[in-house]
Amino acid sequence: LQKILILLHVTMCVVVGKTLMILFPNAMKRYILKQGEKSRMNVNPKFSYENWGPTFFSFKYLLFVLKVKWKRLEDEAYEGHSAPNTPVVTFNGAVRHLFDFMQDNRPLILNFGSCT
Repeated sequence: LQKILILLHVTMCVVVGKTLMILFPNAMKRYILKQGEKSRMNVNPKFSYENWGPTFFSFKYLLFVLKVKWKRLEDEAYEGHSAPNTPVVTFNGAVRHLFDFMQDNRPLILNFGSCT
């Protein structure tokens, strides 16, 4: 049921967004550029609106947003409930799941860091 509701919501947003892009291209360009400022996408001089702006509200955009939102349904953790079996990527690029690393009754410790 949640996936159907997400499908309807995202599809409606894409249809409305695409319609607005057709009817008001300049206003939508300003809006999308404003959103790009929030994510700092506009800072990269190699990115121009013409490269990525028209991809908003496309069919590929719809599929990508659905994939991300549906994946997030699986990743929710609640206090007192089991942890989600989130997919992770190993150093050699293989996709595994957190529970693959558990051994017997030993606790699984996750250590996060930054390489920047």
